[in-house]
Amino acid sequence: MPSKSALEERRCTRGSRRVRDRGHSRESEFHVKQEGTVALAFLDDAIRKAAEQGLLRSRPAATRPGLLSFCSNDYLNLAERVAPRAACGAGSSRLVSGDRLIHRELEDAASALVGQESSLVFTSGYAANVGALPALVGPGDLIVSDERNHASIIDGARLSRARIRVVPHLDVEAVAKALSGGDFRRALVATESYFSMDADIPDLRALRSICDVHNAILYVDEAHALGVLGPDGRGLCAEAGILPDVVVGTFGKAFGAGGAFVSGSATLTTWLWNRARSFVFSTGLAPVVAASALAGIECSNREPGRRDTARRRAAQLRARLQILGIRLQGSGHIIPWIVGDSTAAVDTAEALASHGIDVRAIRPPSVEPGTARLRFTVGAAHSESDVDKAAEAVASVVRRGPSCAAG
Repeated sequence: MPSKSALEERRCTRGSRRVRDRGHSRESEFHVKQEGTVALAFLDDAIRKAAEQGLLRSRPAATRPGLLSFCSNDYLNLAERVAPRAACGAGSSRLVSGDRLIHRELEDAASALVGQESSLVFTSGYAANVGALPALVGPGDLIVSDERNHASIIDGARLSRARIRVVPHLDVEAVAKALSGGDFRRALVATESYFSMDADIPDLRALRSICDVHNAILYVDEAHALGVLGPDGRGLCAEAGILPDVVVGTFGKAFGAGGAFVSGSATLTTWLWNRARSFVFSTGLAPVVAASALAGIECSNREPGRRDTARRRAAQLRARLQILGIRLQGSGHIIPWIVGDSTAAVDTAEALASHGIDVRAIRPPSVEPGTARLRFTVGAAHSESDVDKAAEAVASVVRRGPSCAAG
C-alpha cells in the first residue's frame, strides 16, 4: 500500500481555467483534475514493471518523416487514395435507421470476393470476431482454436462462454482429436488463413475434411490474405479450393479503408443481423468508409499489378534477408524476423530507424515470450531500391552487434 503521504500527494487537486467559448464573448470556468486518482495508483507500478520487462508501448509520433515504412498493412498501396464523396456517418445502428445502399453494395462485393452467398459488414475486424463467435456458439458448445489465433478470435471465443480447446499451432491431428468423442452440442473450429505474426498457413483442406467428418463449423479469418494471396487475391480458402462455413475479412488492410465483414450463407447473415451484439448495438459503418472499401475492392480487381508487385517485392526482400542468415519465418508478404528478447527487438527496430527503415518490434503479449520479432510487411508501394535499402540496413545492423545477430 502507498504511504499516507504518497496518497496525499496523489489526491486529486482541482484548478480552474478560463476559456473563451467558440463564437461567444463570454468566458466560462471549469475544474480539471491535475493528477490521477488514488484508485488508479496501481497503474504506476504496472507501467513501471512493463517498462522493466521491455514491454511498455509508448505512442509513436503520428508520422516518422524520412523513414521508409515496412510496417504498414496497406499491402496494395490503396490507403492514401482520396475518399469517395459519401456521407460521413450512418447516424444509427443499421437495425434502426443506419442501413444504407452502400452497405449492401459493399456486402455484395465481399460475397463475390470470397465466393459466398451473403455477407454482413462490421465496423472492424475485431468487432466481426467478437460479434460472430458468441452468436454462433455458447454454453454447451465447443470451440477448437489455434494457439496463435488473433486476439479478436480469442476474445470472441471467451465471450461465447463455450468450452474452448486451444490446440498447438497448425496441428490438424490435435484438431481432430479435440472433436472426437466430446460431450458438446455443436463444435466450431477457428483459424486464420494466413497468420500475421508468423506468416504461415494452415492445412485448410484437412481442416475442411475434419469439420465435415465431425459436423463442425469451419470458421476462417482471411484478414491478412485477402487482396494479396490466392487466385485474383481472393484468399487462401480459394487457393485451397474449399468453402468455409464462415469467412471473416477486413477492408482496413489490402483494400486501404476500414471495417470488416463476415460471409457465409444467407441464413448465417440473417442470424448475425439479429444476434451479433457488436453489430446490433453499434452505429453502422460510416458510408464514406464503406464507399472507400468498395472502391478498394474494385481497384484490386481492376489492377492486379498491385498484387503482383507486392508478392514480387516480398520474395525479393525475403531472399536478401535469408542470405544474411537471420531467423525468418513463413512465406508471403509478411516477413517475421525472430530476435527473441523484447529489449533486443526494440533496440534493433531503433537501429533500423537510424538507417531510415521503419519496422516495429512485436513483443508479448502479441507473440509468445522469448519470440519477440521485427515484422516486415511488404506491399505494392515498395520499389526494388526500397528493398535494397531495407536489406542493406538489416545487414548493417546485424554486423553491429550480437543483440541483432541471427537467432
